[in-house]
Amino acid sequence: MDQIEQGESRLYIAGDGKDLAEITYRLEEATGNWIVDHTYVSEDLRGQGTGEKLVRAVVDKAREAGVKIIPECPYAAKQFERHKEYGDVLSGDGSSS
Repeated sequence: MDQIEQGESRLYIAGDGKDLAEITYRLEEATGNWIVDHTYVSEDLRGQGTGEKLVRAVVDKAREAGVKIIPECPYAAKQFERHKEYGDVLSGDGSSS
């Protein structure tokens, strides 16, 4: 499995000198929450659960940091719906309805 790397406000998988997948987040100053705003998976890695692994990695990182996540990115929001066990890091106002 490709290694998930830590970047500046992002987690990513690189290969052949380019990013193959990434998930980005930004700090919401008022609350200290992380807003997950973008998920990208290249054609090379599609269909292998890579996006799911990136969401899980950012959830684990949020748990370690003691912060909540607002899944603004539609893909991340879907993952939060699908994985109820991520509820502990879901921000109360993170409903994407």
